[in-house]
Amino acid sequence: MKYGEEVILQNQLEVWENSFSDKDYKIHIEFSEFTCLCPHSGYPDFATIKITYIPDRHVVELKSLKLFLNKYRACYISHENATNEIFDALYNILKPKYLQVVGDFNPRGNVKTVVEVNSEMLRRKDE
Repeated sequence: MKYGEEVILQNQLEVWENSFSDKDYKIHIEFSEFTCLCPHSGYPDFATIKITYIPDRHVVELKSLKLFLNKYRACYISHENATNEIFDALYNILKPKYLQVVGDFNPRGNVKTVVEVNSEMLRRKDE
């Protein structure tokens, strides 16, 4: 196993204290080199993962996020499951005021998929 693969496997999402938790502000992160594998065919899927959140007490440490997203390179996972797993991991560790994760997948076989999950959708489900 290469050293980079080991680092990816051992990585845990990290958070930092939000120094400006007294005000609301948005953070936008784009990860344009996301890859995973189709669970049916094994073909690679490519996407841009777009994360927008309003932090509460914590912000995500970017290197740990990059390594966390890179772990999907060898995962056989659907577009929907990948996007939801990323959302759940960030939501659980950050406990943000608002979170949106968009998986904007490149077309394959002339089919384009965009999966969006946000915390406002969670609130409607609970009502």
